[in-house]
Amino acid sequence: MIEGYHNHISRKKNVYAVSKSFKKYLKRYGREIQLPISYDSLRYFQGAMPCYNKNGEDTLWETVFYHQSLTREIHQSLIRIYSFIKAAGANQAEDHLHVERIDFCVFGNSQPFRVKVVNNYNDVYSYLYIKKADASRILGLELEHLLSPYYINYLVDNDTLIEEHIAGVPGDMFINEFLHRPDFNPIRIAKEFVKFNERCFARLLGDMRSYNFVFDITQDFDDVQFCIRAIDFDQQSYEGRKNFYLPQFFKENRVFVQLVQQHLNAEVIEQYQQEERAQLFKRIKSQRHRLGDLKASVDRDELAPPEKIRQLSQELAAYFGNDKFLQCHSMAEVLRIQLRELVVTHLYKSS
Repeated sequence: MIEGYHNHISRKKNVYAVSKSFKKYLKRYGREIQLPISYDSLRYFQGAMPCYNKNGEDTLWETVFYHQSLTREIHQSLIRIYSFIKAAGANQAEDHLHVERIDFCVFGNSQPFRVKVVNNYNDVYSYLYIKKADASRILGLELEHLLSPYYINYLVDNDTLIEEHIAGVPGDMFINEFLHRPDFNPIRIAKEFVKFNERCFARLLGDMRSYNFVFDITQDFDDVQFCIRAIDFDQQSYEGRKNFYLPQFFKENRVFVQLVQQHLNAEVIEQYQQEERAQLFKRIKSQRHRLGDLKASVDRDELAPPEKIRQLSQELAAYFGNDKFLQCHSMAEVLRIQLRELVVTHLYKSS
């Protein structure tokens, strides 16, 4: 890994409608269902107040309020959605739940609503997110489900996207509060960042700054294990710069790059990269039919501006020495060749 932190986002990302062919794919694999409330319906709130964390700091979220005549109906609809995403629509437990709070974030591309659902019996709570459906973001969620080690739970209904909360310690919080704990092995953290970097680049997931991923921390019998999970998929196959898909090039992640440089040599880094490619290769092989359906459903879809497709095609062609990238006319085609490069690289190095 090398230093050089120059990634930045110049303007707000475009939102792309979900095509008929993509909707057909989502319905086939149980991702599209009819929901009792839409994203646009939630936009008609009457008031809002700042939402602060436990330290009294502004979170940039606002807790919103609705007209009294609508509140009960909205809450019931949200609990029903919670049942869809958590229990496949079984409604036996819905009487045991209530919506404690609905938050809205005006920043970021998706401007999401965050709903806190609480169990009446034990006060255990969960979150779900309601966003405006965007084709590239949904593609990112589906690729995360198919190609990462993690199951992703989401639902789509026309212009509404529902996402389950992904639990973990946000990367920026991890840096400030967890990174230097004496019981945390820095080598394991460095190893996981190398693998996460490789995984993002392989499937072209961009903008993985520290606050867009979380650390899943697990106490093993003799050490603490770490996994890094992406939580923001807005920048799936959208930007034109190759380095935008490599988390190592964001200044927010500099501390992790320094950790890698301090604790891992070039041979070990390459070993961990190859291990991650091998796992991705296995997932691609096991999911090849569904990946084929996914590719066919979005192959002609607009997922990014033409100039970004050209730029990324040129940069990847130069990086891999593969002129097939230059023949791409869509981000789906670029992604297909990128994954093929991964397979070829894995087969070559393992032979």
